[in-house]
Amino acid sequence: MTKSGSKGGNLRDKLDGNELDLSLSDLNEVPVKELAALPKATILDLSCNKLNTLPSDFCGLTHLVKLDLSKNKLQQLPADFGRLVNLQHLDLLNNRLVTLPVSFAQLKNLKWLDLKDNPLDPVLAKVAGDCLDEKQCKQCANKVLQHMKAVQADQERERQRRLEVEREAEKKREAKQRAKEAQEREVRKREKAEEKERRKKEYDALKASKREQEKKPKKEANQAPKSKSGSRPRKPPPRKQARSWVGAAPPRDPPVGPAARLPAVSRPGRCASQPRSLDSYGIGFCWTQPL
Repeated sequence: MTKSGSKGGNLRDKLDGNELDLSLSDLNEVPVKELAALPKATILDLSCNKLNTLPSDFCGLTHLVKLDLSKNKLQQLPADFGRLVNLQHLDLLNNRLVTLPVSFAQLKNLKWLDLKDNPLDPVLAKVAGDCLDEKQCKQCANKVLQHMKAVQADQERERQRRLEVEREAEKKREAKQRAKEAQEREVRKREKAEEKERRKKEYDALKASKREQEKKPKKEANQAPKSKSGSRPRKPPPRKQARSWVGAAPPRDPPVGPAARLPAVSRPGRCASQPRSLDSYGIGFCWTQPL
């Protein structure tokens, strides 16, 4: 916590022109809100305190031009430290820093940097140099900025590569999904065609059945006489043989007088050879075929 009273004091009382000295104040945290209310304080000295970290809103103090954080216990800087774009002088002597955030490359106005007495990464330590004098600190600022820009470019390329890999994977997933959808559409289309063919066959079968049912009553109507008798229709009865009278025409009245005793007279013809018969009146006759 920020110490109050004689050590913390009123920040405005400590402001001298554009310089605010908070060194040796036994600070555990940076009073960011109070500092934000003093935009004139472009030079800030926070050296010789007990700071372990800097809050993320510290990077909103974009009015800072010179910042002294030496002789604290900082293990890392905020990820968006590069937002302090007006910073020209940065003292990080004697902290516990190993690396710098990639956004450090955005400090394009940085002219002076001291990274001595930090357990830096070997690559970064080699780039930073010894920082033993003013010239070396200026060189350190320039070289570290170039190095961090290269690191940023490498990370950007790596990010782009990962994005490209993800895009390719997404394209493959989309292509696979499209192929799956096309296959499903083809299956549905085939099933629909099969269903249509099945319904068409059912329709044709139903129509044929109706035609058969319509023909059956007509056939039964045509066969009705035969079915009633149970046999073929009868032939008309043959004509009776015509009766041929021989001699006098058949009398309509019984003969009387001498004619009743007259013998039958045979007429030459077809019946002459056939046996003759006498009717009840004694008239001779024979059966002959009609002429």
